[in-house]
Amino acid sequence: MENKAIIIIDMLNDFVTGDLKSERGQRIVPKLKKLVETARKKGIPVIYSNDAHLPEDPEVVYRWGKHAIRGTKGAEVIPELKPTKKDYVLEKRTYSGFFETGLDSLLRSLYHGEGVKTVILGGLHTNICVRHTAADAFFRGYKIIIAKDGVEAFTPREHKEGLKYLENIYNAKIMPVDKILKELK
Repeated sequence: MENKAIIIIDMLNDFVTGDLKSERGQRIVPKLKKLVETARKKGIPVIYSNDAHLPEDPEVVYRWGKHAIRGTKGAEVIPELKPTKKDYVLEKRTYSGFFETGLDSLLRSLYHGEGVKTVILGGLHTNICVRHTAADAFFRGYKIIIAKDGVEAFTPREHKEGLKYLENIYNAKIMPVDKILKELK
């Protein structure tokens, strides 16, 4: 894996313990914590892609209801995965971590301008925000690795179908966190 970055998607209070919580979200926290801590030790960039909605955003008004409203406790990263000052935190208002966020520019500027080549995605939800972020990464030419035990969805079926879709459509490698950790250099 060359020039990689870890992208943690929507591990927010509202999604793990709050208004729109996934009962399954808590189970991935230990693996993500291990992934993030190892990346930091090895100097691999850690990027948080977080919902930070305005009350009038379509996801709020038309689909999911009030959740992860910018500036609220619900839109903060859970304490167990709290970003450090060296991490990057980008707000998003849609499912994709790339849409109008500056994520692509950030990734291309890292590694002394050589840019990130491989993105390692973890977080919530496999079939929604992880999927849309992976799609935009694919269309921009990034190699994609999905932390199999570091992503989750509302249901086992949505999670399983999400992983299959990511692998089949975006050529994502689906790997357990422990295997990813062995390959981090």
